[in-house]
Amino acid sequence: MEKWILKYFTLIRVMIALIIGVIVTILMIYLISEYPGESLKYFFTGPLASKGRLFNILEMAAPMIFCGVAIAISFQADQFNLGAEGSFIIAAAVGTAFAVSTNMPALLHIPLVLIVAGVTGAVWSLIPGILKAKWNASELVSSLMMNYVAFYFSLYLINSHFRDLDAGFLVSLRLPETAVFGQFITGTRMHFGIILAVVAALWAYYFLYHTTSGYEFRQTGYNKSFARFGGINIIKVIILSQVLLGFIAGVGGMSEVMGIHGRFLWQGQPGYGWDGIIVAIIGRSHPILIIFSSLLLAYLRVGGQVLNLMGDVPAELVNVIQSLIILLITAEAFLGQWKYRITRRQAEREEAAK
Repeated sequence: MEKWILKYFTLIRVMIALIIGVIVTILMIYLISEYPGESLKYFFTGPLASKGRLFNILEMAAPMIFCGVAIAISFQADQFNLGAEGSFIIAAAVGTAFAVSTNMPALLHIPLVLIVAGVTGAVWSLIPGILKAKWNASELVSSLMMNYVAFYFSLYLINSHFRDLDAGFLVSLRLPETAVFGQFITGTRMHFGIILAVVAALWAYYFLYHTTSGYEFRQTGYNKSFARFGGINIIKVIILSQVLLGFIAGVGGMSEVMGIHGRFLWQGQPGYGWDGIIVAIIGRSHPILIIFSSLLLAYLRVGGQVLNLMGDVPAELVNVIQSLIILLITAEAFLGQWKYRITRRQAEREEAAK
């Protein structure tokens, strides 16, 4: 039993953190709400009460999966690039510009728009990678600063060249029909970008755990000095991890435009890059687990919306819950003593058996 606990300790710790988060949620609702029973029902079962809400979870999870997988690839290589938000936005803007400027059959238009968006995101994310590889500049700081540059450049691009002048606020021209995802379930906004997000996660899992480059990423993340002495090209790993981050986040940004909005309409940072960091942390930077952590966060968000609409508890409660869960997961001391005692007993048994 103890060997099993040690083997799956990280997953067990995440599950315990989630359970604690649920318990705290229940306590907070009981303290805040005048009708706690109804409020709990709205929060926990509301997202499943209708087909629209259920599909809304999947729609909301798609950009989280894209950005979470992008961030996870960077984290696996020990690169703390926070630029998924910037790549997400600028790729959506440039992809929108390309889509409304070109006319071709859908079979060509859709993949070309996605490729343009992905390459844009990759090039944008490459800049912090080069700064890190060549001059050891902090990728955290440089990528964070470039998020703001990406956002305001995107607004300039849309406002100056591709703005819909008939709209009452700043939005781009509508994408042509040949450059939008179709809905594959009638009456919902379920689009093919959701499937593409899952494919991206599966590809990232294969890349990280079944290819030589993925092995180099993980070894660099475990111990950079050991990886260097083992012949791994650290500079290549740093740059490639940033390029992949930007490409995946960029495709995610364009998928959101092509599947949900039909045009670029963000006048503020949408926050999906930050959601990607959250789901990557909850999913421990594992692409498959990120799918489930994205669904979990989307479920909490939809539950918070239902609770705010039908109950008497503000939707901001979700922010408190996710903050607590992240705090517990990232705190190395959380359950650390328990793991230490189990490890010590295992070592004593093995020593006695000799």
